[in-house]
Amino acid sequence: MTGTVSALSIAFMAISCVIGFAIPIVLLIYFRKKKGADILPFFIGCAVMLVFALLLESAVHRLVLFSDIGKTIQNNIWLYALYGGLMAGIFEETGRFLAFKTVLRKKQGKDINALMYGAGHGGFEAAALLGITMINNIIYSVMVNSGNTAALTGTLSGDVLAQVEASIQALITTPSYQFLLGGVERIFAVILQLFLSVLVWFAVKKKGKGYLYPLAILIHFLVDALTVVLSGLGVNMIMIEIVIGILSVLTAFFAKKVWRYQS
Repeated sequence: MTGTVSALSIAFMAISCVIGFAIPIVLLIYFRKKKGADILPFFIGCAVMLVFALLLESAVHRLVLFSDIGKTIQNNIWLYALYGGLMAGIFEETGRFLAFKTVLRKKQGKDINALMYGAGHGGFEAAALLGITMINNIIYSVMVNSGNTAALTGTLSGDVLAQVEASIQALITTPSYQFLLGGVERIFAVILQLFLSVLVWFAVKKKGKGYLYPLAILIHFLVDALTVVLSGLGVNMIMIEIVIGILSVLTAFFAKKVWRYQS
């Protein structure tokens, strides 16, 4: 490994890190103070993201992707997109559905609680996946730039060593702007999480609107699968974020129409 991580890359990591942790805090304060939402839905959203996505879904990934069939899935971009998108949609939207059906059933008097839940669900994901990742990246970058790479790799060997060395090399070679795109991507992702929550909220609350639950799964699947396919095909990251941003905004407009007609 040769080279150092640019100062601009580290600065963009820091900005994305702040975005990752600021998103849930800002949304919690806004929906509570400005819109009068209850606090409980926010923390239920955090819990559902943790349990259904980061624990249960991840456990399934470990079982499937490290099996013989998992190797086939990972070596085929279309199968990987189909599998990954479907798992994300099923686990996260089912988590929402069950939360609204059970612990948040008595909170359905305020529709703004759908967005408060989404703030917790998407905000926890932003902090966990973006904020913490960027902290790790900054620590690694500082150690690399100070010549302490050996402290990261000295006690490692085999596949673990190869993975860490690949991660360090990626920090050195990745264009600086891509670290900033991580923050942009999370903003779009949270918009999507907010309004998928609205769709599932009304699927639970309103009779005859149950179809909104599988529709939310489908939208989630399409966005995640499309991201995998575009990345695998080598499409520029900026273009990918533009596409995801458009899909997130379209979902928001559709969910707002559903809200308007159901309120």
